[in-house]
Amino acid sequence: MNAQDAPAFPSASMLTGHKLAEYHAAGFLIVRQVFEPAEVALMAMEADRLLDRKELKRTNNLRCRWQSHCESGECLFEAFDPVIDLSPLLATVARDPRLLRTAADIYGEPAHLFKDKLIFKPPGAKGYDLHQDFIGWPAFPESFLTAALAIDSCDPENGCTEVFPTLHTQGYLSPRDGDYHALAEEVIAGVDAVPLTLEPGDVAFFGAFTPHRSSPNRSPNWRRLLYLSFNRNSDGGDQRDAHYVEFRRWLRVKYAEYGKHDLVFE
Repeated sequence: MNAQDAPAFPSASMLTGHKLAEYHAAGFLIVRQVFEPAEVALMAMEADRLLDRKELKRTNNLRCRWQSHCESGECLFEAFDPVIDLSPLLATVARDPRLLRTAADIYGEPAHLFKDKLIFKPPGAKGYDLHQDFIGWPAFPESFLTAALAIDSCDPENGCTEVFPTLHTQGYLSPRDGDYHALAEEVIAGVDAVPLTLEPGDVAFFGAFTPHRSSPNRSPNWRRLLYLSFNRNSDGGDQRDAHYVEFRRWLRVKYAEYGKHDLVFE
């Protein structure tokens, strides 16, 4: 990458030294009221609009993610990944200076958007097993940092993410074989979970090596989060487009293992 391609380093810090130390020690940080209520209201309206894109919500569309209902087993639509190419509004949010400045504060250098997804988590969606976000692909950035922006309130009843602090210091806890791995419960023995309880407009940041999971949404309401992930400038620069080419290639291989070949990306 040429020097002129590097993003400008944000001039105004979002995090104090105390908050930075808190993030690096725990592996996560919640920043309250990053976005104003009026801004979140627009995001909620946009999420409703996208949810109504019935022509996209097909089980063979690589953009879509599905989960089973925790009780009935019904297949539920859960997420668009990626999402910003469907929404100019969310594309602007994804590169909002407040998010980029916070990521840059954590990195000590400029940040690049790496991944973007809108998770709806409808009532009954079962949640995710204990895992780390890093995956052992040759080009996957170890500086992968996720910003979970709450569109709705997030709490234990609706299956908010819960993280396990300090364990990020142990690095990647699974084989670097390019596959997804759930973590065994022994990994978190003696470490208390911290639920990422958020109000609309709050943002939780956590790194690729921070173990986390989520429980089923047992509330009657949707729990929408915009998940935006970044990498540091010195860890590959701008590689979002390359990531999604690789990600879709990986998904095709995984689906083929279950006999599913009629895949599209729309």
